[in-house]
Amino acid sequence: MHHASCSSKLTMKLVTTILTVLLAVGPVMGRTVVETVKHTFAEQLQYTVRVGYNVGGNMPLGMPEEIRGLNNYTPQLNPVIGGDIQLPINDRWAGYIGLRFENKAMSEDAKVKSYNMEISKGGQTMGGRFTGDVMTKTSEWMLTLPIQAMLHWNKVDLRLGPYVSYLINREFSGWAHNGYLRVNDPTGAKVMLGEDVNERGDYDFSEHMCRWHFGIGLGADWHFGKRMGAYAELNWGVTPTMRGNFHTIEQKLFPIYATLGLTYKLK
Repeated sequence: MHHASCSSKLTMKLVTTILTVLLAVGPVMGRTVVETVKHTFAEQLQYTVRVGYNVGGNMPLGMPEEIRGLNNYTPQLNPVIGGDIQLPINDRWAGYIGLRFENKAMSEDAKVKSYNMEISKGGQTMGGRFTGDVMTKTSEWMLTLPIQAMLHWNKVDLRLGPYVSYLINREFSGWAHNGYLRVNDPTGAKVMLGEDVNERGDYDFSEHMCRWHFGIGLGADWHFGKRMGAYAELNWGVTPTMRGNFHTIEQKLFPIYATLGLTYKLK
């Protein structure tokens, strides 16, 4: 009996000691495991900065019959500055997320016929069907967040995925000139519009532009050096430039821009 009692007491003491050690060491081991996972995850991440230039415009899908031709197109100051993080999944695939500060702007002069317009001339606002030339200037300074899948292929990384942009500053303005406006409808009173500032009809639709843009991006990064590279991409907006309750411009316009630039791999 005495021997059994001693064995029981020894077992209880051993269990108590093990539990005490586990309670003392457990949190430390847990923190060590978490820190190891975080360190391994951080070691896998790759960081890249990029600069580029956007070329494109806000355009309808398909050319409407009211637009008869393009007289002039002038690219504007459209820089792209940003950085991205890549998380390798295996030897061929990686996840990609970025943040960019950019502008998407254009200046164009188009020849139109019976084009729905609303203009201001001589302090008076009027709308109707315009035939002549329309100058349009757009500017969209924005922050863009692309989230993409990346495929490694030799020295090229192919990227595809959605993006979301928030417009910090927006402009959509211009003037109708060198033609005439039929007020209200195609048979309305005829108002002549000339080339000079006092003779043309101005418009500003900036307040009707959407703040948020969503779209799809397709790109390729070419690594021609250990850290340096070049890239090209196409960003196709699926959100219209103008809000849904704006009907002066009858055709839905979408921001479609190509980008060319350079990359530098930080890690």
